[in-house]
Amino acid sequence: MKEAQVKQLFSYPIKGLTPHPIHQVELECDYGIRGDRAFALMFLDSSDTPPQTIVPWMSKGNFAVQNDWPKLAKLECFYDAQSDCLTVRHQGVNLLNSATETQAERDRISAFFTGFLADAEPTPEARHPQHSPLHLVGSQSGETRYPDRAPVHISLMSQATLDELSEACGTLVDVRRFRPNILLEGIAPWEEFQGVGEEFYLGQSKIVITARIGRCANIEVDPDSGDRNL
Repeated sequence: MKEAQVKQLFSYPIKGLTPHPIHQVELECDYGIRGDRAFALMFLDSSDTPPQTIVPWMSKGNFAVQNDWPKLAKLECFYDAQSDCLTVRHQGVNLLNSATETQAERDRISAFFTGFLADAEPTPEARHPQHSPLHLVGSQSGETRYPDRAPVHISLMSQATLDELSEACGTLVDVRRFRPNILLEGIAPWEEFQGVGEEFYLGQSKIVITARIGRCANIEVDPDSGDRNL
């Protein structure tokens, strides 16, 4: 892959919820971005054991995420790691302010999202289409990460690819549909697909492109309205 520049960086503190644009990131070997997908909303019927705060990596079929439950995109969810506060808004109205450091506060978060999805319709392809109580799992301490696959990875996309998709669709395709960690510019459309097996540097971090990411139904979901419209 020829020389590229980083245009945008994203982190997703809670798996399946609002992307967080970030200005800089420190990549860690075999870990990726600290704080990325550190939390997740687990369906309680996904576990035979009593709810725990820390659970090991599991596939995303065990969690409530936008590609299965598009209604989640209607919410603006912002997690501040310094204050340990999750704020949830809808159309500018605060619906929830809660921390994760006590069980009572975590229970508030779990109950809120359980209630929010109570009347939601899953996508036809949903891995977990049943309504079930949700339980917030994970920690900002760095001991948990819940990306779509193990081992932990980061995801890359090129702005030129996004531009070509927008032209083909006849409308602006929002980068948030693809939920990348790193948006690159300066390379040709789809050139990132040709980089599998290559090594290159982002700043001082050496990156190895290991595989393409399979198509996800989340790209059909409008990141503001939650409608499936492309």
